[in-house]
Amino acid sequence: MHELGIARQMAEIAINSIPSDIENPRVERLNLKIGKLAAVVEDSLRFCLEIISKDTPLEGAELFIEEVPVKARCKECNHEWEVDGPVFKCPECGIGRVDVLSGRELQVTSLELAD
Repeated sequence: MHELGIARQMAEIAINSIPSDIENPRVERLNLKIGKLAAVVEDSLRFCLEIISKDTPLEGAELFIEEVPVKARCKECNHEWEVDGPVFKCPECGIGRVDVLSGRELQVTSLELAD
């Protein structure tokens, strides 16, 4: 389960981004972007973050995940499209040489602190 490692990294990034001059900070919401190609099981990530965040400023924070679709561009005809299946083949020209433009994201985009 690689979600545990991902949860640790995301918790570390979030906690380190809290300004040091805030006393007893508490995160109300953690916002993430996760691409479909990142192969993250959302329920597992939520579970791991819940465990890891115990006794930290993240404990009890709402987790919001924005799923990023897979988008590709054909290297032959430059057509861009949202990939909705396992085949990375241009729907315009049928060529399979593509650049993946999005869908691999795995990032903390923001966090919201309690007043």
